[in-house]
Amino acid sequence: MTGGRPSTLGALKATGVVTRPIKLEVRENLIARLSSGDPLFPGVVGYERTVVPGIVNALLAQHDFILLGLRGQAKTRILRALVTLLDDEIPVVAGSELNDDPYRPTSARARRIVEEAGDDTPVEWLPREARYNEKLATPDVTIADLIGDVDPIKAATRRLTYADPEVIHFGIVPRTNRGIFAINELPDLAPRIQVGLLNILEERDIQIRGFPIRIPLDILMVFSANPEDYTSRGNIITPLKDRISSQILTHYPVDAATAVTITRQEAWRERVGPRVEIPEEVELIIEEIAFAARESELVDQSSGVSARVPIAALELLVSNLERRALSTGEQPVYPRLVDIHMLLPAITGKVEMVYEGEQKGAEVVALSLIGAAVKKRFAAAFPAIGREVGSPEDKGPFAPIVAWFAAGNSVTLSDEQRFADYEAELARVPGLMKLVEKHGRTKQERAFAAEMVLEGLHQHLKLAREDLDSTVSYKEMVKFQLMRRVARGEGQSDAN
Repeated sequence: MTGGRPSTLGALKATGVVTRPIKLEVRENLIARLSSGDPLFPGVVGYERTVVPGIVNALLAQHDFILLGLRGQAKTRILRALVTLLDDEIPVVAGSELNDDPYRPTSARARRIVEEAGDDTPVEWLPREARYNEKLATPDVTIADLIGDVDPIKAATRRLTYADPEVIHFGIVPRTNRGIFAINELPDLAPRIQVGLLNILEERDIQIRGFPIRIPLDILMVFSANPEDYTSRGNIITPLKDRISSQILTHYPVDAATAVTITRQEAWRERVGPRVEIPEEVELIIEEIAFAARESELVDQSSGVSARVPIAALELLVSNLERRALSTGEQPVYPRLVDIHMLLPAITGKVEMVYEGEQKGAEVVALSLIGAAVKKRFAAAFPAIGREVGSPEDKGPFAPIVAWFAAGNSVTLSDEQRFADYEAELARVPGLMKLVEKHGRTKQERAFAAEMVLEGLHQHLKLAREDLDSTVSYKEMVKFQLMRRVARGEGQSDAN
């Protein structure tokens, strides 16, 4: 006995330890988890009534399964979380390459050890983390990588024929025997390599180089794939699809509140440094950028818009606030709407454009997505902007604001201004701060809401906006358009 655990086959038998096939082990542990009410996939949010029930059903049915979904939909995280459904540790024949069960060894080496040592066969204990392996499917993956190959050096040094099972150098799949093996992006695996998986999924054995070597494997096979790859760039061969018993579709968050929860747990925002405060309204705007991208005709929807977009954007926002705090010496520091334009690097590198989007330019498309997100949040928080806004008949809450800009006034905001200067610039606009006095608990949040009003009026074509370096200026729409036309050499007669 070592550490209270049997260290030989005889001691293992004496304790009455029972080993189970991997799929039965997962099934029984899953039943226990469901009965206790403990979470199945901690950290996976928004799948409680869609994806998770499908996975549970597949595991209860002892199925191999595939998760099919666009990028950034937590497929890999779910597959890796399956390890929590394994026993804490299992006994294996010491020195075996295939994690052989001491009661039922499968490899030639383990069988020989058990035959020679009997009840004195040394036993090791394999922790659950060592029973999960995964492989990213790439076109250069070979059968030798996955299944194995004959090792001529081993054959020569031990004077064995190539037909002897002990000359095999096993690949990653058989080395995951009695565990879970995952293949990510399955369609990228060459068809001839996919053929090599057929026997594993159906007959549960492997064959190498045509030699009569058949080694039964006890393994749970799980896969992930992107629908675009599934149908276009690569294909899963029909016999392999037929052998994967369950196909489960993943999806993006269905609402911004769920997306905020995901981003909060994934983004790195608790940092040593200046104190940064990010209100929920700002988090929702960042999530709405991703939602806008998933609906945009300029974005390639078959590629998907990963949940990593808002995660990276929030991290950049925190960094920009840190930069301002270090520059101005002010703490705590709150976001401004002008800060959102510093998030372009998190958007342009992760959103694939269709041809029309590429013609416009990634940055122009990203800015339009930000505008759409702000417009949606503006509509949820402020009165609707109708056609009468800006007209002589306008008596609504936006009338004094639009009239002030129509008189030739402008506002210039920057992500580098001290808060007092930023707030004072917004306070110059008549009626603006009164309009937002109930939108936020702090003066920083109310200033953000005031900037939202200006951007909302711009998105509804009531104000013009000019971006220059790290500043944003809001101006009267008609005169601004006329100035731009004159600067281009157009419309001189109108200017006169």
